[in-house]
Amino acid sequence: MEGYTIAEVAGHTGLTAHTLRYYERAGLLSPPERGSNGHRRYSDTDLAMLRILTRLKATGMTIQEMRRYADLCRVGPSTYEERRVLLEEHRQQVLERIVALQEDLQTIEYKIKVYAEGEPPPDLARP
Repeated sequence: MEGYTIAEVAGHTGLTAHTLRYYERAGLLSPPERGSNGHRRYSDTDLAMLRILTRLKATGMTIQEMRRYADLCRVGPSTYEERRVLLEEHRQQVLERIVALQEDLQTIEYKIKVYAEGEPPPDLARP
């Protein structure tokens, strides 16, 4: 049987073997095929799913939402519209986080400038 071992998938995705098994138990990833030795053998489709799940997690999607996405993917093309809506909603959350992070970064950059110049203006709080 062809496919990738759990170690190979971990190397390709940056996920640990423990995380890969967790994703399987949590319903994020369909149980992979098993080799004659009983070991997991992951497919290219599994790798593609892991890549998108990794991005969704990194951008703050909850496990519950990720599971919903994975479930829709397993159903097939008839769920494209639901998947699109789910991803559009997530995109909006990501964009809102980016705006908040940019505001935070401006504050940090301002404080760096204040400290680099030495003495803070008198109207600023001490921190």
